[in-house]
Amino acid sequence: MIEGVKIKKLKIHRDIPDVRKTKMNYPVPRDGVSLRASSFGGFHPRPKRRGILAAKIKPGFLVEVLRQDDKLLQKFGQTTFTVAYQGTIKGFHFHHKQDDLWFVATGKAKIVLYDLRKNSLTFKKTQVILAGENNYKLVLIPKGIAHGYQVLSKEPVLLFYHTTEPYNAESPDEERLPYNSPEIGYKWR
Repeated sequence: MIEGVKIKKLKIHRDIPDVRKTKMNYPVPRDGVSLRASSFGGFHPRPKRRGILAAKIKPGFLVEVLRQDDKLLQKFGQTTFTVAYQGTIKGFHFHHKQDDLWFVATGKAKIVLYDLRKNSLTFKKTQVILAGENNYKLVLIPKGIAHGYQVLSKEPVLLFYHTTEPYNAESPDEERLPYNSPEIGYKWR
């Protein structure tokens, strides 16, 4: 593992639905609102009518992504959201001032890190991290680490990243290297 990189494995909690099921397995809303079945298998509120609704609700989940007591960000700069599609490679870039904290919310991504910090014990080392659906984690990428990712899934990758500095378009804290940089020498497959 590259020095300074931290990975927080995220705990998935079962979501509590807004309806409960009766003994006959029919959904009954908690607040007395009647429901109608939707085409995707869930339910929508509707005025009360006669009839019985019988459909299964796919349970959701809840993930606490970032907490103040994780102490992963020295300070908060901004949160950015990006979408990338199957086969896309985004990389490489690095920062001089800011740390990044990445969370892949949907899809699956291969995150590639390369240590450019001359005084680091892991200088010129590469680390590969798989993240996304069914493998939720938060990845802290310190300044001086080149980083990029490849979308591995058919579903798009929805990536949220928190940074310790806000983006400044007039003086961006970002340097780029090509995805096939000979210095890094990573073979994307």
